[in-house]
Amino acid sequence: MRAADRFQQRWPVLAVPVAIWSKFNDDRAGNLAALIAYYAFAALFPLLLVLVTVLDIVLRNDPSLRDSLLNSALAQYPVIGPQIKSHLGSIPETGLPLVIGLVFLVLGARGVAGAMQNAMYEVWGINKERRPGFPLSQLWAFALVLTVGIGFIVTTFLSGVAGGAGHLLNGLVAHVGAVAISLILNVGVFWLSFKIATAWQVPWRHLRTGSAIAAVCWQVLQVVGGYVVGHQLHRASELYGIFGIVLGLLAWLFLQAEVTLYAAETDVVLARRLWPRSVLPAKTDEPAQETQPAQENEPAQETQQTQETQPAQQSRGEHAGQDDRSSLEEQPGRVGQADADGRAPVPPPRGEESASDKKAGSAR
Repeated sequence: MRAADRFQQRWPVLAVPVAIWSKFNDDRAGNLAALIAYYAFAALFPLLLVLVTVLDIVLRNDPSLRDSLLNSALAQYPVIGPQIKSHLGSIPETGLPLVIGLVFLVLGARGVAGAMQNAMYEVWGINKERRPGFPLSQLWAFALVLTVGIGFIVTTFLSGVAGGAGHLLNGLVAHVGAVAISLILNVGVFWLSFKIATAWQVPWRHLRTGSAIAAVCWQVLQVVGGYVVGHQLHRASELYGIFGIVLGLLAWLFLQAEVTLYAAETDVVLARRLWPRSVLPAKTDEPAQETQPAQENEPAQETQQTQETQPAQQSRGEHAGQDDRSSLEEQPGRVGQADADGRAPVPPPRGEESASDKKAGSAR
């Protein structure tokens, strides 16, 4: 295992994906993707209701264009889209009640934008002090909802228009052109969405790679999503009936959110060069084993030091005694000089005169 780990660290083509996967797990981005999917599910129907109501008002005289735009919005959800369309309605009110209803629907749908913003803050490590507060956070969330919602509807519609030009161009050329236009526009939508989701705190150049990856992945999901969701929906419908639609939609939303967060993690790893990384856990037992012998040798070292210092102290004491005796011998005129044998003289008893006092008295 360690040989394989060292091998992947030597090659960037392997080290970068491993680092992205490791950072995705470190950030617990799977939980963040589940939260985004939950809020997206709660916001999907209010936003579609707003879209249907606005299209009924603006394109009342052009029902074909209205159906084209609505189908473009529902094309983001393969297999499930037609079933969602059959259960959609519109707000029947007009005037001020319509405006109030639309405002409350949009405000209720901003939860998915807040979840996406929080996920991007966690991915990029933007702490709470740098995050925008109220009311700027609500404005960023509202801008993110409009950017993602309108952007994907427009890109899907334009790609559909390009694909519908098959009577002027070859069918294969028209299909490739539609995919290319949709891919380019999706890159722009993701690039702007990532910039808004990070509250304009990350440079544009650090977001371009993840935007391209997210756009390509979403384009692939649109192609193969019919089979994935159709298979999941077919199995779920047999067991849960109408609730199978709900389960299939949640699975699709979670897959989209997870792909988007993987693309965002790619930007962080490349911008901060967080590779190579080891996939094996760090060894935590070796330092403790190294410190134990050191602790066991400490008492032996201390006893050895004390044994070495004792003779030195004894020798210093003997030298001090000799120095004291020599100093007594070298001091002339001092009472009780040392005798010839080097022994210190015995002082005279109290009350008796010393030899020097007797000499002084005889001199008088």
